[in-house]
Amino acid sequence: MIRVLIADDQAVVRAGLAVILGAEADIEVIGEAVDGADAVSLARSLRPDVVCMDIRMPGTDGIAATREIVGDAALATDVLILTTFDVDADVFAALEAGAAGFLLKGADEHTLLAAVRSVAAGDGTLDQRLTRRILHEFADRRRASSAQVPAEGPPLTERELDVLRLLAEGLSNAEIADRLFVELTTVKYHLAGILQKTGARDRLQAVLWGIRAGVVEALSLIHI
Repeated sequence: MIRVLIADDQAVVRAGLAVILGAEADIEVIGEAVDGADAVSLARSLRPDVVCMDIRMPGTDGIAATREIVGDAALATDVLILTTFDVDADVFAALEAGAAGFLLKGADEHTLLAAVRSVAAGDGTLDQRLTRRILHEFADRRRASSAQVPAEGPPLTERELDVLRLLAEGLSNAEIADRLFVELTTVKYHLAGILQKTGARDRLQAVLWGIRAGVVEALSLIHI
């Protein structure tokens, strides 16, 4: 069961999301937060698997709340950003804060449900209307900055780099196994190593780490 917390300052939006998500057999809506501070408090008390987080809320906004939730080592909660606004700065801030996914509120029910399940599974997601533009710009910004691969932590092995680059192409674990002619369990082993070494919480954040490290080409980032 995927336990979901909804955070949005508009009651009608919270109610609509609760109806859509709550109708699924594998999803349970365990709480609703009216702003970022409320989201952080409820996340710590209810410990959801996923928080569906609005960005623009009064007081503590969704970006600050995401940073607190993701940064809390006691939680194993991922954040899916849901917003009405197609603003690059919001997406960059959400990714930097550690969000595992970003979806525009105009997405249909199927896309929303798939996004929640993807984030809960540790795969991460970006709205396909944003992916190409945002990740290319994200790569340009990171490469233009002084950001470096973290000094701590061992470098990735060649096989881990192979897996990371295929993740960036949007391949599933099974597809990666087929491409590399290895067992599925081997891919999962290497993915676990990537997450552990990079400190990433999910596949999306691991790919973003790869961009910062210069080991993933932005041109391949199409299907995440």
